[in-house]
Amino acid sequence: MTLTKRMFVKLAGATALAGMIAGPAAAWEPTKPVDFVIMAGAGGGADQIARFLQSVAEKKDLTGRPLVPNNKGGGSGAEALIALKGASDPDHSILVTLNSFFTTPLRQENLGIDVQTFTPVAMMGVDPFVLWVHKDSGITNFDDWLAKVKEGGYVMGGTGKGQEDSLVITYLEQAYDLDIKYIPYKGGGAVAKDLAGQQIMASVNNPAEAKGFYASGDVVPLVAFSDERLPAFPDVPTIKELGKDFSYYNQRAVVGAPGMSDEAAAYYQDLFKTIYDTEEWQEYMTSESLSPLWMEADAQKEYWNTQVERHKELLATMGE
Repeated sequence: MTLTKRMFVKLAGATALAGMIAGPAAAWEPTKPVDFVIMAGAGGGADQIARFLQSVAEKKDLTGRPLVPNNKGGGSGAEALIALKGASDPDHSILVTLNSFFTTPLRQENLGIDVQTFTPVAMMGVDPFVLWVHKDSGITNFDDWLAKVKEGGYVMGGTGKGQEDSLVITYLEQAYDLDIKYIPYKGGGAVAKDLAGQQIMASVNNPAEAKGFYASGDVVPLVAFSDERLPAFPDVPTIKELGKDFSYYNQRAVVGAPGMSDEAAAYYQDLFKTIYDTEEWQEYMTSESLSPLWMEADAQKEYWNTQVERHKELLATMGE
């Protein structure tokens, strides 16, 4: 099952890259600091994006009360979902999500989480995945990597079973008849750090998570799980070029707590549309290899339904 950029764009429709908005103008405004929950640990892609969004809002004085980043990555994001579901003040509680927004409720039905009860705010873009190895591995291409893995005893790290990277790794195992030991971490930043320190042998990190270690020469990209080659890595082939019809993207979105008022939802939707249209965010997407994608609230709800069904299929291939 493929999650292509084309599918994302089709769902976005005519809402993508709409015109500039002067700034939040809703009658409602926050009266206290906003709990800006991050559905992952420190240092990963979601954490980096949340803190960048917060910095743009602060720099441009877009909010009367601050957005306060709050990492809750436990249980593959279950901690964050529970926190939003039980928020005592839904109007002051928002969440940065990734695809575990869909997979964690599917894998942990006892949580009683229905993503359709959450409030759509903003789709800020989609993030591809790349296979990385250490510079001293002696591996310079995907064929070398396959040969090394087939020798046995290969160890990779990721953000937990059922998480986005584990879906990609499981795909590789099944498509190429591989056996990989998978070590779970609390966030993509920790995964990238341990690959650079050679505590693991490879990772499937988003470009932003591995960017610093790539710049320092510690890690090497082998293949991208995107529809086209990534501009930041023009010499890195896609898995499609190597003969497999597969791609996978991570959503980078902001959602509100269940029970958020319409007035508060309108405020946050305007706020993050303003941020989306800033030069800072547009440049960030380019530098971090994110694909631009804006969706209005109704399109996001449709998108959630589609993603739940697609991830049911992906999880089923993992035996879950």
